[in-house]
Amino acid sequence: MYPPYANIIKYSDGLENDLSQLKVKDFLEQMKPVAKECYRVLKKEKFCAILMGDTRQKGHMIPMSFEVMKIFQDAGFTLKELIIKEQHNCRATGYWKTNSVKYNFLLIAHEYLFVFYKI
Repeated sequence: MYPPYANIIKYSDGLENDLSQLKVKDFLEQMKPVAKECYRVLKKEKFCAILMGDTRQKGHMIPMSFEVMKIFQDAGFTLKELIIKEQHNCRATGYWKTNSVKYNFLLIAHEYLFVFYKI
């Protein structure tokens, strides 16, 4: 699963229930029923993988990925693997690279692939 990130990349122009329209706090709240439903429908001894990144707001890192990891663990999943995926050649990299120098912050250079297991 690669969920729409909270208010980072817009997937629609205001479609109802579009997770990409939500602020981080609301996005994380909406991921709770998603995690519970994933756990409910997944067979025992099977895997669920979530690709998540982090975001930056007002110059500060927001570790959304680890919040989502915790939500899935709270739903009953066990973390089997944590894979770090390097981000490169993204469409907006040039824009952010310029701004990172201008406003003195580091680029977010990776996402996390959380591989969960249902016991």
